[in-house]
Amino acid sequence: MSSAIVNVLQDGSGRPSVRSTVTLVRDGESVIVIDPGMAPSQDAILGPLALHGVQPEDVTDVIISHHHPDHTINVGLFAEARVHDHWAIYHHDTWTSRPAEGFAVSPSVTLWETPGHTPQDITTVIDAVDGVICATHLWWTAAGPAEDPLATDPRRIHDGRDRVLEVARIVIPGHGPAFVPDDDTPR
Repeated sequence: MSSAIVNVLQDGSGRPSVRSTVTLVRDGESVIVIDPGMAPSQDAILGPLALHGVQPEDVTDVIISHHHPDHTINVGLFAEARVHDHWAIYHHDTWTSRPAEGFAVSPSVTLWETPGHTPQDITTVIDAVDGVICATHLWWTAAGPAEDPLATDPRRIHDGRDRVLEVARIVIPGHGPAFVPDDDTPR
């Protein structure tokens, strides 16, 4: 039985204000923040985190979906956390190489390689209390765009979307509120 609890700390947005969707996952002893990127202020991330009873030093892991600043700029708020990306885990001055595909960050949180927006994109797959939730930049928002204008490999985005839609009850996109996929969700 899954124990992961998921809360969106900040809904992302596009231009002119660019914010990443920032997500908190609590899974047993693991406290995970996904994509602590651009925000109106650091308090826009830390305030909601505190409302969930979590302090920055409580965060055990940070996952970044890809290396664009709008998804990474506030990683340093969580100085004690391990940082996960597409090919490694970073903790203080230790770099541990590993592929992301299938890596279990915690018992209910697994990483998938889902390139397309960048060659290094990953999706965080969470077996949550409410079903499978995927935090991903395969979609900017629920509406798409159907074709990512910054994609390095559009075909792979569509392949990744198909893979995610096979399991996700909820999708947390890179720059918008969480959504329940339906027949109108861009593939």
